[in-house]
Amino acid sequence: MRDNDRVSDSTIPHDGSRVRDSDPSERGSRLIVAIDGPSGAGKGTIARAVATRLRYRHIDTGAMYRALAWKATHDSIDLSNEAALSALADRINLDVAEGRVRVDDHDIAAAIRTPEIDTASAVVARYPRVRTALIARQRALGTAGGVVMEGRDIGTVVFPGAEVKIFLDASPEERARRRATDPSHTAGRGVAAIQDVATALEERDRSDRTRAASPLTQAADAVVIDTTTLSIEDAVEKVMEIVREKGSRQ
Repeated sequence: MRDNDRVSDSTIPHDGSRVRDSDPSERGSRLIVAIDGPSGAGKGTIARAVATRLRYRHIDTGAMYRALAWKATHDSIDLSNEAALSALADRINLDVAEGRVRVDDHDIAAAIRTPEIDTASAVVARYPRVRTALIARQRALGTAGGVVMEGRDIGTVVFPGAEVKIFLDASPEERARRRATDPSHTAGRGVAAIQDVATALEERDRSDRTRAASPLTQAADAVVIDTTTLSIEDAVEKVMEIVREKGSRQ
């Protein structure tokens, strides 16, 4: 399983045909499904598949920080200037819903998946004022429910009251393998560079877990799923079981 790959498994159809026996909205409930975890744990793949099966919106909050980093770099804004970055976060015209990543009506979905933007996004994500601005946008997108939102602080900060909280993880080796061989992130690295990717992920983990604002951490009431040895279908089904259970209580 590869983080951020588009799901192509034939058992997880894109038309949502499996929703009939699993969609909590049929019972009148539109849940907020929060999926957190580190890079390479499978958030993108699993969140997209779950959203498809539930016919919910999918929001990748990590893409918001990447898009902001891309825009700052494009506009030659100093990444050490928190005030300028937070002002940019307030005014940026940003669309990250349903797999789109657009800034000022420009498609930057591929442009934000590079090692350079990996590094830049980790920098901007550490600033409390930047996070405050983007968290406000995330809450506006998800407050009505019917959303699967992925990130690193969804269940702890953005929506601490989310009905479903999942924390995905995987072994460091597997996370590095996935990221190194993911076409949307490879940028010429490939299998031969797995160790380089592992080092980069270790540095990103350290940055995410030690930042003062919204550090990456497991919510106390989140269900942990280790995806190291799971197929896409099995991982998605584990999440769906939790969603069905929570939905039945609404």
